[in-house]
Amino acid sequence: MQVTERSEGARVPRHIAIIMDGNGRWAEERKRPRLFGHKAGVDSVREVVEAARSLGVGYLTLYAFSTENWTRPSTEVSGLMGLLRTYLQSELNSMLRNDIRLCSLGDQDRLPTDVRTILQQSITDTRACTGMTLNLALSYGGRAEMVRAAQTIARRCAEGTLDWRNIDEVTISDHLFTAGQPDPDLLIRTGGEHRLSNFLLWQASYAELYFTEVKWPDFKKDQLLEAIAVFNNRQRRFGKTGAQLVE
Repeated sequence: MQVTERSEGARVPRHIAIIMDGNGRWAEERKRPRLFGHKAGVDSVREVVEAARSLGVGYLTLYAFSTENWTRPSTEVSGLMGLLRTYLQSELNSMLRNDIRLCSLGDQDRLPTDVRTILQQSITDTRACTGMTLNLALSYGGRAEMVRAAQTIARRCAEGTLDWRNIDEVTISDHLFTAGQPDPDLLIRTGGEHRLSNFLLWQASYAELYFTEVKWPDFKKDQLLEAIAVFNNRQRRFGKTGAQLVE
């Protein structure tokens, strides 16, 4: 199925999550510094965010900077933080104009003070927007997120505000960064790798996975539409048989 904007009969995923991989290798193939690839990747972010909004996607989660990325060379980390700062400053008006709410997943305390300040202000300024939620996973790790949730739940049990016998999957979900949001329907990874890399480990349990060789700087609206078309050809069973779904 070829998906175009608002295609009749096409299922647009309510929540799309993307591991934006391949910036560095894309730059190296062109004999350029890795930061050149990250800068090109920002253009893809803009186009994909705009395309997702126009398609009617409700939630878009972008894996922008992982907890493991802090181990990269300091010059690359500094460059990435600079790009994040510039992106937040330049895109705020666009987010407001397109009714996009910004949220952050991850440990904000590890971000540079100026970046954290701009991020928090952008989150505040867009909190009334309802057209689409854009989650930026920054200093994020799925395992760390679950540890944080477990610690909070354990503390509540110790304080007597939560009975351990009432802990269920909803309890866990309510203590994650994505609390109150639907789980991803479609998880896309660019750049040719076939792994989740510590991204949304709890939330992606039933997501349809789409891997592409296209590196992130070359991933644009057409590539997003192709991923959604593949999603439309999948049968989401959630443990049931195919026959049960058509009954």
